Amino acid sequence: MAHTSKRLSNSFSGALAGGGDPSSSPLYVFGPFLRFLVVAGVAGVSFGASVWLVVLTVVVVSLMYRQVIQWVTDGTGGSGLTEEEFGPWAVKVNSSITFVEYTLTFLVSLAALVTLMADRFPALDQSFHGFHTRTVVAIALSLLIGWVVNRGPKAAARAFGPATFGVLLLLWVMIVFTIARLGFHLPDFNLRAFTPPYLRYTLSGFSRLLALMTGIEVFANLVAAYEGTPKQRSRMAFQSLLIAMGTTCATMLIVGPAILALANPEDTRVSVFTQAMDKILPQPLPYLGTLVGVVVLASAAAASAQGLQNLALGLRYRNYVTARMGLRNEFEVADLPVWIEVGIVCACFAVFGTQAEIYLSLYAVGVFVLLSMTGWAAARRTWRQRGRQFSARQALGFAGVLAAALLTTIATVIIFLERFTEGAWAYFLLIPLLYVALSYFRRQLGEPVPLSEHLGRLFSGQYLLPYQREGRGDGSTRMDEILVSLDSTLSDDLALQVAGRIAQAFDAHVTLLHVSREQPSSSLAKRRSATMAGNEELRRGAARLEQIGIRSDVLWEHGRPARVIPEMAHDIHARLIVMTIPEHSGLDSLFASDVAEELIRRSSVPVLILRRPAHKHAVATAFRRMLVALDGSRPAEATLRYAERFAEAFGSDILLLAVPEADNEKAQLEDYLGRVAKALQNRNLPARALVTGLGPARTIAEVCATEQCNLVILAESGRGDRS
Repeated sequence: MAHTSKRLSNSFSGALAGGGDPSSSPLYVFGPFLRFLVVAGVAGVSFGASVWLVVLTVVVVSLMYRQVIQWVTDGTGGSGLTEEEFGPWAVKVNSSITFVEYTLTFLVSLAALVTLMADRFPALDQSFHGFHTRTVVAIALSLLIGWVVNRGPKAAARAFGPATFGVLLLLWVMIVFTIARLGFHLPDFNLRAFTPPYLRYTLSGFSRLLALMTGIEVFANLVAAYEGTPKQRSRMAFQSLLIAMGTTCATMLIVGPAILALANPEDTRVSVFTQAMDKILPQPLPYLGTLVGVVVLASAAAASAQGLQNLALGLRYRNYVTARMGLRNEFEVADLPVWIEVGIVCACFAVFGTQAEIYLSLYAVGVFVLLSMTGWAAARRTWRQRGRQFSARQALGFAGVLAAALLTTIATVIIFLERFTEGAWAYFLLIPLLYVALSYFRRQLGEPVPLSEHLGRLFSGQYLLPYQREGRGDGSTRMDEILVSLDSTLSDDLALQVAGRIAQAFDAHVTLLHVSREQPSSSLAKRRSATMAGNEELRRGAARLEQIGIRSDVLWEHGRPARVIPEMAHDIHARLIVMTIPEHSGLDSLFASDVAEELIRRSSVPVLILRRPAHKHAVATAFRRMLVALDGSRPAEATLRYAERFAEAFGSDILLLAVPEADNEKAQLEDYLGRVAKALQNRNLPARALVTGLGPARTIAEVCATEQCNLVILAESGRGDRS
């Protein structure tokens, strides 16, 4: 799971933010792979076939993730897709496997790190007072990384980008020097590798190399962090994936044969990657390469711990774990999950040792279970989205996604069969236990309230503004038609001024509407007289708008205003209704007008209600500061689209306000509003959050007066986009 402290502006920055894990995999996957094939004496036949199978798997799964990244843009990635397609059970399975995977990422990264250190400092392979030095160092580094991560995301994130850049640069330097010194040689694809004497070794080698795909999901998690429209973000995320996975595959295909030719896998004192660096790179580059490897592997371990923090917070809010698991420390991070992970890691190092290959089997199994679940979820989504007639393009897309699902499932089966006795069996114990534990806590804690459920999903990804989450562009909230309802006096200067200001900001057309309440008993002559006078007043209002360059029309209708106004808004495709109500003492009296109250209930269009001041010559508001009332619900969030448009048009400050209904909601609302404010700030909008008060109406009125807000934006409860 990738969470970034700033927005990503391009594909390369995304590759640096999320590419540490897949890019560092060549540092440790070659050793177990080559040792297995060389000892068996089949490397000359099976090596190339295993490598090409892995590259094919990377390509197919990457193309599948191209679809996933387009569908799921909130940062929940394949886990979010499987939950959408398969329901609650997928949440518990994904969470269980993800917990194991984060812990294994930490284990493998630290094990590979101390291996690289031991390559340069052989003393680490000795014992000290009965303790293996490598084990002591690994435990000490685990504790240090846990301490750093628990001091907040910025403390660990500073090293991520530079470390990933360093390892990407190292791999390309290895590629260049390999070609310069040994020529361009790709692995042989020998069909004999698939004959009975060699097939087992080919598939087993394939299963050992598949650990390099552990980081592919991270790019689907990162998609929410990029700038731009959903389409632009998904494209950049896929390009970031290509940068990282492309580098890894190029290393496998070009440097892999050189490692086979130059390294001695049976020499357990020095890793095969270090042996290759020493023979391919000029001094002192091999030592710099070791340093880069150590830093990037430490960063990968820290990233896994941060991912576990966010996973625990998401599960806590959705009532899958106890509140203690998500309790924040003074640095505003959940430290208990990290210490649990570090404790498990230290125990594993003490009991099983620090050889990375001990944990690689479990590592690859979990990855491919998750990938296969994502594959079948993507196949299901593709099938559901097909048209009545399956076009050639749709058929090709479905065939590709189905191929990815089948390939990842086959790879999962192969890994289980090949590595079952080496640790893969543990999944049949760990995952059911974790699944039962999550189910137990959910039953004990009950279904979460909508706010908690929403927050849990947010911690699984990154907060997106509503139109971003729904896959629409920035211009999804148009203001090209404004309907202004004028009262019976037809002298509503304030409504004309405000409508005119909004129309100028959005280049909108204005329709002036008056709804006559003449009773049926009125004489025809009297009604005609009123209509003629009224039309004249409407035309004067339209003329005033035209003087400032605003296009306008006029309408005069008979009937109940609360019924006629929404009908006319629908007929003319209005995007906003503007009307005034008599002045009242406070915001809690806003709906004292029966017309306004009924209109808001009936209208599917946002309604801007103005309180008519006592004096005749009122000055229209400049919308300098707006208050947006949020409660975590989707109807309330829908108003953010309009708040953003107004803030961009008028340079407004945005105050986000939430009023807790209970004491235990305050912390949740602060988390939530903080994420919303950050999402707006990432779009260069001045936004801040405030959680206070007891009663919503009274609190909104008090805060509005204290903060001198001149626009309040809120949603009618349960009414979707209307505000």
